[in-house]
Amino acid sequence: MPTILLVNGWRFFFYSNEGNEPIHVHCQKGEKECKYWLDTELYELEEAYIYNMNNKDKRDVKEIIYTHFDIIEKEWHEFKIRSKK
Repeated sequence: MPTILLVNGWRFFFYSNEGNEPIHVHCQKGEKECKYWLDTELYELEEAYIYNMNNKDKRDVKEIIYTHFDIIEKEWHEFKIRSKK
């Protein structure tokens, strides 16, 4: 589970065993967790799941993802290349 970002207590990471899923990122802070799909063509997010988060938490995470969208996409592709070796 490589961590790609740590921002305001939120850890953003990928799981290594998720098969051929499209680009997405997992986020965790204490007991709060979520997963967002990234649509790189439309520059949009889709909520995959949310656990124990309020609306402010969701807004904060989305803002962080949008701020680092290009970094997350780049790390995703590099991670997929490394995991195939």
